Amino acid sequence: METIIPIIIQAVAGIVGGATVNSVLKQAAVSLLPKLISGIVGGVGGGMALGPVIAGMLGNGGAMSTGSIVGDIVGGLIGGGVLNGIVGAVLGRK
Repeated sequence: METIIPIIIQAVAGIVGGATVNSVLKQAAVSLLPKLISGIVGGVGGGMALGPVIAGMLGNGGAMSTGSIVGDIVGGLIGGGVLNGIVGAVLGRK
């Protein structure tokens, strides 16, 4: 159970980050499913890559400490936003 909660946090943060990037860049040409999938994949990837780094800077105390949760959220937001922006740029070209 301790391993699934950070992934859920990262996926939700990735969706939020992707939706934010889509609203800023006005990528209306991309349908909802690619936006959701790229947000989830980017969020989990970014959370796994940046989460431990951010948690280490904040003083990680364990698997569900405040530092690791903040790291998962920030990594998920960044990863989901970046991947969603890339997917929107590639799929938005017609």
